[in-house]
Amino acid sequence: MGNEKLIAFYRGTGTDDRGRRLEEIWSFSHEELEAVHDYIQWLFPLAERSAFNPGAPVLDDDAIVRFREDDTLRGNLERSLRVMLDFYGLAIAGHEILTVPTFTARSRIWLTPRNHNFLRLTRILKSLSLLGLHDRATQLLACLEGIDRRRPDIIGDETLRYWRQAVT
Repeated sequence: MGNEKLIAFYRGTGTDDRGRRLEEIWSFSHEELEAVHDYIQWLFPLAERSAFNPGAPVLDDDAIVRFREDDTLRGNLERSLRVMLDFYGLAIAGHEILTVPTFTARSRIWLTPRNHNFLRLTRILKSLSLLGLHDRATQLLACLEGIDRRRPDIIGDETLRYWRQAVT
């Protein structure tokens, strides 16, 4: 998959491999964000092929540079992050990512042992770090580490290791 399709998708002028525009995915309900499994690779692309979505883009060096240098692409990436943070019951507050009042209800969906959202969070952390939003990745990791300290029975050391590796 060429990165031009990804760049067009992220500029809002193109579609993903299912014909969806970025704005359409941003407007998914929480239920859709949980149940649909083929959008996360488009919102948070990586340099390695997805085992779960073979039609998803794979970043090359040029695309990584374009994201890092283009305010529009990075702004849209941050908006994608905000959509997912809302799903998790989290939000950006200045230079932090914090739990918000919806966290208790939202965490019932994703804060369970070995939840597939842990893999999504790994992808989000890694993609943000690669594409020029390393500060946001660091803030999200700090928030997740705080959640783990309050609920050490759920996330686990192995997942935390993956999350920390994704940010370095």
